[in-house]
Amino acid sequence: MNKHFLLVIAVLFLTATSVFGQKNTEKVKSGYEVSCIAFYNLENLFDTIDDPITNDQEFLPEGGYHWNTVKYRNKQHNMAYAISKMCERAESSNYLAHLAVLGVSEVENRAVLEDLVAQPEIAKYNFQIIHKESPDRRGIDVGLLYNPRYFQPTKSRWVPFEMPERPDFKTRDQLVVSGYLLPFNEKIHVIVNHWPSRYGGEEASRPNRAQAARITMSICDSIYARDPKAKIIIMGDLNDDPINVPCAEILNAKKDKKDVEPQGLYNTMWKHYADGNGTLMYQGSWNLFDQIIISGNLANANREVELTYWTSEVFNAPFLTEQTGKSKGGPLRTTSGGVWTNGYSDHFPTMIYVFKKR
Repeated sequence: MNKHFLLVIAVLFLTATSVFGQKNTEKVKSGYEVSCIAFYNLENLFDTIDDPITNDQEFLPEGGYHWNTVKYRNKQHNMAYAISKMCERAESSNYLAHLAVLGVSEVENRAVLEDLVAQPEIAKYNFQIIHKESPDRRGIDVGLLYNPRYFQPTKSRWVPFEMPERPDFKTRDQLVVSGYLLPFNEKIHVIVNHWPSRYGGEEASRPNRAQAARITMSICDSIYARDPKAKIIIMGDLNDDPINVPCAEILNAKKDKKDVEPQGLYNTMWKHYADGNGTLMYQGSWNLFDQIIISGNLANANREVELTYWTSEVFNAPFLTEQTGKSKGGPLRTTSGGVWTNGYSDHFPTMIYVFKKR
């Protein structure tokens, strides 16, 4: 069996580090295999070609960001390098895991994802793409990359944002992908989101995200109607923190696993947020918008016989992080104040690990 696919340790303790924002003292014994599932907001992954039906004017050579081939190639390289480092063995840990599924947001089209998966840093993983153009007014979409060695999709569909009181409001569709996580041969359902922004203020824009949350809940209900024991993973840039109404009340995503019913939801990122960690920094303050929320069927599964949740991570490695200045500690973004900084993204990736006995 591939060495990157095996967990060969006697007892493992995760402790708080710059990579793991949350202390985890749960033991993981030898004889288990571990898989990694992640989300990454790629911060305006636009090409340099003018698309007449996409709002891409800022990302053209004559646009506000003076976007050109050199910047685009560097952006692609940086994104691929970051992805290649996801799910690696943490310095304070002693395990190996592979990246099976990666949800992404803020991509202009399928072509930029094709360029991404072809980058030398990750080409060997043979990532496959699930993507469709959405009606978003900014011209950005969500998508899913998966390693076919570790995930086999069986069905994908797109659920549009619909709000009766705002019929002309256009934003990202929600992507629903069902399939089998390998070699566990267990079915999972992944919902990739990029909820409406806080443009106009958090409170004024809250109804838009509340509606997005209701759509996500309706997707979960439809999955449960077919499979009451479904293992569901909701991921995305929700433009809200775990404590905000759409997440804490509409999704009713809990902070503690023990409080979650089988068809309830557990927010794997809430404790990171409570510990003062985030995925993006705004005016010196942290937000944790990039969340991974899972069903109780996965959070509290019987680890002796089925796939179960292990732990979560905010991937804030030093190379992804501002080392100086007023944004020290925050994400090293592609542009800052309109100036190209040759960074990565204005969001840190998030990920969860799941495992099962061999």
